[in-house]
Amino acid sequence: MAGLALLLAAGTSGAATPAVPAPGSAPRTPSATAPTTAVPDTPGSATPLSGYAVQSTARVTDTAEAVSSPGYPATGWYSAGPRSTVLAALLAAGVYPDPFHSTRQKLIPAADFTVPWWYRSDFTLADTTARTHLDLSGVISAADVYVNGHRIATTGTVTGAYTRHEFDVTALVRPGTNTVAFRIQPNNPRKHLTMGWLDWLQPPPDQNMGIVRDVTVRRAGPVALRDAHVVTTLAMPSMASADLTVKARLRNDSDATVTTTLSGTVGGAPFGRSVTLAPHETRAVAFAPAEHPALRLESPRVWWPAHMGGQPMYALDLTATVNTTPSDTAHQAFGIRDVRAPLNADGARQYEINGRPLLVKGGGWSPDAFLRWDPTYTEDRLKYALDLGLNTLRLEGHIEPDEFFDLADRHGILTLPGWECCTKWEGETNRSGSGERWTTADHSVARASMAAEAARLRHHPSVISFLIGSDAAPNEEIERGYLDALKAADWTAPVIPAASDTSSPITGRSGMKMTGPYDWVPPGYWYDKREGGASGFNSETSAGPDIPTLDTLRRMMTPAELETLWKDPTAPQYHRSPSATFDTLELYAAALTARYGAPASLEDYVRKAQLAQYENVRAQFEAYARNAKDPSDPSTGVVYWMFNSGWTSLHWQLVDRYLDQGGAYFGAKKANEPLHVQYGYDDRSVTVVNNRPAPASGLTARVTLFAPDGTQKYDRTATGLSVAGGGVSSTVLTVPESVPGLPTTYLARLLLTDAAGREVSRNVYWLSTEEDVLDYERSDWYYTPTTSYADLSGLNAMPRTAVAATASTTADASTTAEASGTSTTTVTLRHAGTGGTPALLTDVHLVGEQGTPVLPVRWTDNQVSLWPGESVTLTATYRTADLHGSAPRLRISGWNTPTSTIPAA
Repeated sequence: MAGLALLLAAGTSGAATPAVPAPGSAPRTPSATAPTTAVPDTPGSATPLSGYAVQSTARVTDTAEAVSSPGYPATGWYSAGPRSTVLAALLAAGVYPDPFHSTRQKLIPAADFTVPWWYRSDFTLADTTARTHLDLSGVISAADVYVNGHRIATTGTVTGAYTRHEFDVTALVRPGTNTVAFRIQPNNPRKHLTMGWLDWLQPPPDQNMGIVRDVTVRRAGPVALRDAHVVTTLAMPSMASADLTVKARLRNDSDATVTTTLSGTVGGAPFGRSVTLAPHETRAVAFAPAEHPALRLESPRVWWPAHMGGQPMYALDLTATVNTTPSDTAHQAFGIRDVRAPLNADGARQYEINGRPLLVKGGGWSPDAFLRWDPTYTEDRLKYALDLGLNTLRLEGHIEPDEFFDLADRHGILTLPGWECCTKWEGETNRSGSGERWTTADHSVARASMAAEAARLRHHPSVISFLIGSDAAPNEEIERGYLDALKAADWTAPVIPAASDTSSPITGRSGMKMTGPYDWVPPGYWYDKREGGASGFNSETSAGPDIPTLDTLRRMMTPAELETLWKDPTAPQYHRSPSATFDTLELYAAALTARYGAPASLEDYVRKAQLAQYENVRAQFEAYARNAKDPSDPSTGVVYWMFNSGWTSLHWQLVDRYLDQGGAYFGAKKANEPLHVQYGYDDRSVTVVNNRPAPASGLTARVTLFAPDGTQKYDRTATGLSVAGGGVSSTVLTVPESVPGLPTTYLARLLLTDAAGREVSRNVYWLSTEEDVLDYERSDWYYTPTTSYADLSGLNAMPRTAVAATASTTADASTTAEASGTSTTTVTLRHAGTGGTPALLTDVHLVGEQGTPVLPVRWTDNQVSLWPGESVTLTATYRTADLHGSAPRLRISGWNTPTSTIPAA
């Protein structure tokens, strides 16, 4: 199957880079050391190590005891950040040029990563009378761990990307400088319960070996406070109250009996009690509303997904005190919401948030290929997801750091984390995958991974499920281990056995389907309630290739590669996939040529690709939206495969690596607009979909059909329309099966206006009297063959027509963190041509002085189509600093509009 699949300085810069070492040779090494981390003595402090010095064990002859001792020189080692794979560190050091450009990644010798690598970091302490613990996770794939020359754990203990470990190192630390060192083992996702890339992208040569989460030094007194969390129960359906149960574990790390006072507040409500602990005793403590009435909140502030309500958060603060002195503290943010996901009458998973049914409109999330974490780049992408009208992101493996889910909570984006397919995670149950069978030790690692992720994610209201399987559901032994770990962690969100249409022995049916497609199908495919069409919950699906903009293509490929891209569709494309199923663009190119005509140049190829991707992505989301309230076999969820890519890609992305936006992006944005008029490829219906919470009334819908030259062939209007809110749709018109004088290729313009006559939705389709014909009997797991294609070649004869534009820019005067440093450019487009020909899919790109796109940018709308005399005003919001001191300009182009650039200052 197609597995679930930053604008960072390393790997994206156009600056000069060092020469690449010869294959098989050791990388050239600059002299660098990691910074020293100052650890405070404050009880309850948790201080992440600020970075590492790293080096291959093949180049280190000293003993582990020497390497892990304070004062070891680490001469010639590389600097690495606090979360860094080996290759990410080498890229940051400039050892290799941009691996996202061309095939440069092939030049990085994989042999250098078949041996362990050292990670070494120093930290300082003043007071060693307090207890000191080392808290770590995110080791890929396993490590021996040393502190001040002593091994405290072996690879048999610290193994697996998601397991979490805490080591008491009080007896080993000393005043002044201390050293922690990790001997990291190579990763192989077929053999280890870590992370792999499958067919998403060309896997990094180091297979992401390294440490990709914070390693934290924790300080405390005699009593440690752990596992603090709040279990929330929202009264349904009224939401008038919420019960909060506070839980934690107290651990006496001393040799004496200790009495501690555990006190805290949650939602403004204080509580506390004294607890006596025997030497080295650990005890679970709970505070419930029955004992502490203040833990029952009246009129709680309920968390909602974006577009449905606000995102308020509460805070838990706990302190364990011994003899009036704080011994340890804990702080946890959490949200109050109710999430359920029952199976509907057709066996599909139907999510309900706070009692309201929700059509999941999602995308598959990918981290950076080298697992580099950049909070700004991450938030930019999350804002893009909201801009597209998406409500959910699915994380199949590659479960991001805590800050990702903090951002999702803040922005109201739902998440569906889970284990990945086809690697070791499914080695026992998916025999068509590449994963090896499990050992007894693997079962322990899997349970520990589930326990750690459940404890980490349970308080995030944005997390609405955990998928314990992807392509395959776990067997009974594995599932029991997962479920026991989830229960012990007080997990309350639904547990889904798999993303495919299968069942697990305990949890039962998944209620999801994974029928594809993953490669090209025509827009009409999505309307049939079979295969990947709009029914049930499709956990991963799209029409495959998403060719980026010409700006991005020129940034990621050489001129010769770009020639091959449009001239030779049978050529393997390094930037598509390592899979033999997806390594060419043959299916896509055949459809593009058959429907739109053979490309005449690279520019023509990209121009046609954007048109094709706009219509296909729009149709996918529109079909699922239209069918969401059907009485029989409704659509309940769709996850576009994928929302983004972890590198410079030619497929599976609504937004590209550099955050540029093309036809796929704006097709999704159009389909998911709040109040929307759309056309049905299957029945020629004109339907209004109301994604707003409130009903809409007094609407007028109009459909007009045109020849490509703008000659009107059909026109009909429906007035006095009302549509209920919450995703309800209403079919208001149907275009006749036959319209006199309609040419083979034609245009359909749909307009929706409100009671005041204002346009609230405009949607333009390019259609054919010759329909795409699918051969469902020959459907494969990744696509359904098309036996004949719609003829859209008439668009090539559209006369060129001019679009006039005026623009201005204002800097945001607000001092809020959200708005600070932003600018807004407003542009009015006006069809300035003579005759009746429309300007089809007019694109506006905000560019700097050299014509380079300013990214990220959020447009109110884009890629719009205008008829003579029509105009539209669009706005773009972006960071002023991304102009790099130049004045903003707008590059305007379109299907039949000459490219021009105008000032926008």
